[in-house]
Amino acid sequence: MQHPSRQRLSALIFDMDGLMIDSERLYFAAEREMAAHFGKEIRDEQLWPLMGRKPIESLRLLREILKIDMPPEELFVWRNRLMLEKMRHDLGAMPGLVEILDAFRGRLKLAVGTGAQQEFLDIALDTLRIRPYFDVLQTADALERGKPDPEIYLLTCRRLGLPPGECIVLEDARNGVLAGKAAGCPVIAVPNDYTRGQDFSDADWVEPDLFAAARRIEKLLN
Repeated sequence: MQHPSRQRLSALIFDMDGLMIDSERLYFAAEREMAAHFGKEIRDEQLWPLMGRKPIESLRLLREILKIDMPPEELFVWRNRLMLEKMRHDLGAMPGLVEILDAFRGRLKLAVGTGAQQEFLDIALDTLRIRPYFDVLQTADALERGKPDPEIYLLTCRRLGLPPGECIVLEDARNGVLAGKAAGCPVIAVPNDYTRGQDFSDADWVEPDLFAAARRIEKLLN
């Protein structure tokens, strides 16, 4: 675990899936449903490498894991359909999300940097009614490379008009932590039930939930 020296902090960048919203269980359920269609089972740790990547990249990996011939583009359409249905009927905020947004709104710039596509982000923001909190919303749609590549966080920092060193990234998965660190951002990892077994040694801090992450940020600001 790294501990950067004291520095100016100007923004928070939130991952979405599994950090802001309780969606990792929905992805895992959708991918298990897809695997079952081919008579296969899939373990949590096999799905970890998919997390945070561009959707089409994650489905190329799923295709390899399942050893199936269906083109990743068809898998993409299939998983989108399953996920849109699940998100519209069973989507909730992770504990502490509204509280951390309220705590730093107006004090720091707030942004989302998600590996998901725009339609998924729109559902989350509008279902939870949190769109007005954010200064920048960055999805994977226009990216060339998904996490763990730093492109998404470099672009988000550029859109915020801030150097990466002033932008704390909050992430729930190893791929996202690696992306944030490669971009030059300090990173707080907040593992969830689906990512706790991952390696978070590259994060600057690891906190059990967003309430604890907010306390950590307060200490950094004081």
